[in-house]
Amino acid sequence: MALALNHPLSLPASRFHRVKVCGTHAAPWLRLRVSATISPETVTASSYIPAAPIFLPEGPWTQIPGGVTAPKGFKAAGIYGGLRAKGDKPDLSLVTCEVDAVAAGAFTTNIVAAAPVIYCRNVLDTSTTARAVLINAGQANAATGDAGYQDTIECANALAELLHMRSEDVLLQSTGVIGYRIKKEALVNSLPRLVASLSSTVEGADSAAVAITTTDLVSKSVAVETKVGGIPIRVGGMAKGSGMINPNMATMLGVITTDALVTSGIWRDMVRTSVNRSFNQITVDGDTSTNDCVLALASGLSRSNCISSLNSNEALQLQACLDAVMQGLAKSIAWDGEGATCLIEVTVTGAGEEAEAAKIAHSVASSSLVKAAIYGRDPNWGRIACAVGYAGIRFNPNELHISLGDIPLMRDGQPLPFDRALASKYLRLAGESHGTVKIHVSVGNGQGCGKAWGCDLSYDYVKINAEYTT
Repeated sequence: MALALNHPLSLPASRFHRVKVCGTHAAPWLRLRVSATISPETVTASSYIPAAPIFLPEGPWTQIPGGVTAPKGFKAAGIYGGLRAKGDKPDLSLVTCEVDAVAAGAFTTNIVAAAPVIYCRNVLDTSTTARAVLINAGQANAATGDAGYQDTIECANALAELLHMRSEDVLLQSTGVIGYRIKKEALVNSLPRLVASLSSTVEGADSAAVAITTTDLVSKSVAVETKVGGIPIRVGGMAKGSGMINPNMATMLGVITTDALVTSGIWRDMVRTSVNRSFNQITVDGDTSTNDCVLALASGLSRSNCISSLNSNEALQLQACLDAVMQGLAKSIAWDGEGATCLIEVTVTGAGEEAEAAKIAHSVASSSLVKAAIYGRDPNWGRIACAVGYAGIRFNPNELHISLGDIPLMRDGQPLPFDRALASKYLRLAGESHGTVKIHVSVGNGQGCGKAWGCDLSYDYVKINAEYTT
């Protein structure tokens, strides 16, 4: 696995972050705080929170500067519009495409879906393209009834008028406290300034990524370049999320962009597959939110050959690159879990098929007992075996193997003698460096492989969420 740091070695201090988690277990570069008041117009996005480390899997792609604006045809902006309850961190984000972009979406399975989720579902049921994604932080606009849905429509109409496009070309996302409608007047009044701030630069992408964060300690943005059919194409993305993270999907928002040329049906299949391999395989606390939404736009401006079959080499190349971008963002969300001190990566092999391996991996990554043991630096591998066993996938217990990092704990269903102090040190060092704890599980000789990502469960998680609205 290649780790690509998306921030400089000397990171800026955050003026708005989860202060409650900045204790002895927080990464050193997250413990800083600037108390001086600075005008929002005179600071860059990184002045508010630093960028996340992006854990890209290895493959035939190169990480490049920028996020959603790296692919051809896209612009982005993030500004402060007065929607947050406190602070002046940017809270309005906009991503636009200069052409009709092939659009796809993946949404929460929560029945109490937020108004923007319902709106986007309705739009994508009747339209295959979109031109803009408007995102607000501060209010989730979930459980807000008919009035909340009407707010969504009016915000879309107002932006469409400014951008000279159809209302159905505008998609929306919201994040914040559930039960609160959007501060519509503040949002609509800020739209002219937001549109005027649109830029195809890295700065435009960075500001958009910061503006969608809530309790996040870091912003999540990445872009890569690869070749599809011999033609260079780019895939970019941004996401937010830190708590209420559990499939399907998580309290997370994501926007993915590409300049690859692909038909609508194929693009939607690809996005669904990548979401299942990434955002649907992360967990922080087991809660599924009302607002989870990933929107993906393909401009086609790379002049690559049109992908119209999932079985083509071009489709496989684009799928792999899309997987990499979404997994990079997803792992950054789990890494940034509320109160977390480390990322947990669970790899499962030997299952009958990918879906079975993925389900087992997620069972381990989401186990509160496993997560708590890792926070306590306790190599209690019995909790791992337990979570594998209740995942709902049948396997022969006598073929179960478990390893923690490079330390084998179980082989062929039998416990192995191991250096407990060394295993505990492995967990401690990962926590001290905000690194990665790797768990490997094998359940047989099948071809199915899957991964899931989570984080440890600390005392600070309870503190953060016990006082979320107070």
